[in-house]
Amino acid sequence: MPEPNVHGLANIQRTMSLLASSSPAARKRVRLLFYGQSITQSGWSRTVAQELARRYPHADLEVENRAIGGFAADYLVKAAESDLYSYYPDLVVFHVYGAHGPYEDIIRRLRERTTAEILLQTDHVTSEDDLDEERDPARLASDHGSYAAFMSYAFLPALAATYSAAVCDQRTAWKQYLRAQKLPAAALLSDHVHLNAAGDALMAALVLRCLRHAPEAAPSPLERAVTTLRLDGRGGSRVVEFEGNRVDAVTGGRGVARVRIDGKPPSSFRELYGFSRARVNGALWPPLYDIAAEAALLAEDWTLQVDRALGEEARYTFELFGSRSGRDGRGDSRRRFVSRSRRVVIEPDDWNIEYAFELAGFARVPPHFTINFQAEPHFADSVRAAEAGAGKEHIVTLAQGLPEGVHRLELSASEGEVPVAALRIYRPLASPARVRGSGQ
Repeated sequence: MPEPNVHGLANIQRTMSLLASSSPAARKRVRLLFYGQSITQSGWSRTVAQELARRYPHADLEVENRAIGGFAADYLVKAAESDLYSYYPDLVVFHVYGAHGPYEDIIRRLRERTTAEILLQTDHVTSEDDLDEERDPARLASDHGSYAAFMSYAFLPALAATYSAAVCDQRTAWKQYLRAQKLPAAALLSDHVHLNAAGDALMAALVLRCLRHAPEAAPSPLERAVTTLRLDGRGGSRVVEFEGNRVDAVTGGRGVARVRIDGKPPSSFRELYGFSRARVNGALWPPLYDIAAEAALLAEDWTLQVDRALGEEARYTFELFGSRSGRDGRGDSRRRFVSRSRRVVIEPDDWNIEYAFELAGFARVPPHFTINFQAEPHFADSVRAAEAGAGKEHIVTLAQGLPEGVHRLELSASEGEVPVAALRIYRPLASPARVRGSGQ
């Protein structure tokens, strides 16, 4: 099996160190997200997740795959608003086709909004013509020659260097494997691009070789982006000043504490809510992007009852219902919509109905359908002690999505004592900061 080169191996070592240092007495929580399109939905990602769980049995490993088949970078950059940043993973394994501008937008926003480490994947081989392609970055360009070669050997290494990411060069290793086994590219494919079982097995093996713990590597720059502040002693209150966009509580002791940030309950910050992926008739592909709000949100389920306009292509009328806001207005897909409560705003270019139904296998958009989405809280107005199980941390996210700047966190016991043993502060590298507080 060829050994893939990893550009920027140090840049995923915070995650790999968490996995490797986990023990029965200290089970570190690690959140892994696979993101991209149909290649990432393939079976190799499940194999990778299963093998990591086997290799690191004491880690508290959480894995999700939110890839969307058919969504190249031009589409995925919009879907990422609901899917990617809100999950706030420790590590993202990422591959997508499409324009390199939106690709960079996704990675830049990951770096601005989260502390996630990032493993980028080069394209696999789909044709014998790929075997002898140009690999010199100085001789590759997006507007001539092989776009896959440009992305794999010029764009992605430069992107990784800019945003402190790592690149798994599976493309070169894929070529080595095909040559060594004397196989045509089609031997690992189910069609012109998707992987068959053998292709899945090879992809899993190559990605796992990239996801390796390297104690000899330089420290990951993301190490300084996440700080754990231990709260010593007991008492009825704690005050901490910090810079970052997220703060978690690691619970300990007994009691219940009220949470205030900058003198307000977290629920009063509009930035601490997010909208989930919209779904049409329960299908995977989002029919709406970038749902916004003008007023303070509530945790709420939303439903759009949509009708296709008779005799007009790509035009829809709808009525909006909120589980807490009730009947919240009627609209037209060709006009900007602001709901009566101002908790939902939909722009004309947010609609993606035709493509969503096409990918779902519909020959034509049905005359009536339902779109569902949620306003989700990323905060807690109070924190309660809880048992997490042997060696595991019980973690409560107090606030995620805070605006840049210094924030003041106050924890006040309403029952017993403040049940927080430590705070974990997350500050994206695009907003350098430091923890300045202490328990009191």
